[in-house]
Amino acid sequence: MEPFLGANRLNWDDRAELHSTDTTGSYHIENVLAGGSNLYELETREVGDIVGKDIVHLQCHIGLDTISLKNLGAGSVTGLDFSPTAIAAARDFAAKAGTNVRFVEAPLFEAVEALGRTFDIAYVTWGSVNWLDDVFRWARVVADLLRPGGRLYLAEGHPLMFQCDRKAAALEFKHDWRTPIARPLAWNEELTYTGDDRILKHPRYYEWIHPVSDVVNALISAGLTLDFLNEHDTVSWQHFSFAVRAGKDMYGLPENSPKIPMAYSIGATKRSVGKIPYLVTPKTIEGH
Repeated sequence: MEPFLGANRLNWDDRAELHSTDTTGSYHIENVLAGGSNLYELETREVGDIVGKDIVHLQCHIGLDTISLKNLGAGSVTGLDFSPTAIAAARDFAAKAGTNVRFVEAPLFEAVEALGRTFDIAYVTWGSVNWLDDVFRWARVVADLLRPGGRLYLAEGHPLMFQCDRKAAALEFKHDWRTPIARPLAWNEELTYTGDDRILKHPRYYEWIHPVSDVVNALISAGLTLDFLNEHDTVSWQHFSFAVRAGKDMYGLPENSPKIPMAYSIGATKRSVGKIPYLVTPKTIEGH
């Protein structure tokens, strides 16, 4: 997997450089540095009570959501990302904001060793599991980072949306519902998703589509109990060129288009004892 993950890290180093100097307003940098929050209404509503909680923000990118969680009353917040450029930007933002937030540079699958502690809440949002080859391994990392009774909040683009051709002029299926680990979707895109017209130096990257059932079963098998699973007809970026604004900073499908779920969110709690013995990781199929 190293060639795929290495390419993704270079791509995200480039994105972090552009996003940390964002001129499009997508990241609401000044608002966050002034003590505000750039969390979407969906996340703010669903994440639940975070006041005084110890939170780990996995795949935190440039740290603005991480700082926002602290601004909203979290007791402590730790952000983790595999991009050194992103972590450097996150630390710089925290210093400018005068906020005590810890940022750690490490790959997601090395998070337990890199962080060396457990948390009340694991926060994972928007463009996270689709960058990982193995969602069952991801779920075990989440479980190991949570204290008994600790909670996961996940908000992510819907796999049905990812199956559609994002370059087409209307909804059109293009990709299988599950991506084999050894055969990720390969992309070459010179621009990032914010609308910035600056060119990425490393446009090549790789993604994996994970069915919602895999994500749910991965969490259950890792020792978490589902609190809710919600599907949403909007997502936090313009995935399709024909997507339209739907509320503040969200995008949905136009009125003349059939509707599909664009995002989903999960709340789950770590059980205090044991795993469900009869639930196991699905058998490998065609290299998955």
